[in-house]
Amino acid sequence: MNFDFIRELIAIVLLMLVVLFAISRFIKKRVVFTPALIAKCGVFSTLAIILYCVPIFAIKLPFFPSFLDLHFDEVPVLICGFAYGPLAGTVVLLLKTIVKLPFTSTACAGELADFIFSLGFIFPASIIYRKHRTFKGALISLLVGSFVQIVTASTLTTLVMLDVYSFLYQIPKEVILEMCKAINPLVNELNWKFALMVSVPFNALKDALVVVLVLILYKKLKGLIDRISTKKPA
Repeated sequence: MNFDFIRELIAIVLLMLVVLFAISRFIKKRVVFTPALIAKCGVFSTLAIILYCVPIFAIKLPFFPSFLDLHFDEVPVLICGFAYGPLAGTVVLLLKTIVKLPFTSTACAGELADFIFSLGFIFPASIIYRKHRTFKGALISLLVGSFVQIVTASTLTTLVMLDVYSFLYQIPKEVILEMCKAINPLVNELNWKFALMVSVPFNALKDALVVVLVLILYKKLKGLIDRISTKKPA
């Protein structure tokens, strides 16, 4: 039994619980999920689930290792967070994660990590935007959220998830290293070189595409979001 893997998986679960507790303490005002708001969250959840769970929407890039998939499920989650507040966005993110769990191939570790990574993007972005409901506010909030996620995802992937995936798929870390070196010969260790040369560029590219898509949809839906902004956010 690989106790390092068990310890790291427990750490992911505990971190997820700590994050959820912090959110509940941060949002002190009681949020009322009316039938209309539940229906709207349901629509955004459906879109996020499709983009997250349907394999055709997972894109593999030739200049990154094959175990890194590019997907855009954060786009509807972010738009929901912008429109209805950070708690609504978190609910959509949680529903998307729960639906994926029965189909996991990573003993739920990958999905829990994705939840934490996405929360690092969505929650700060939604918090900032609800105080600055302008295009400039949207851009700043997305850039801040992207920075938080890049740091969170790169750190957790390097320190925890590489060991988790190595154990789950019974792939020696040396093999993972060779996969990375085939793409970038400068990656000769699975430490901060991996983080800076693989994980950070991958997450930065993914977040840049998500930011562009959200801003395009923001402009298309600006009238709707402006109407929502006259109501008190979640």
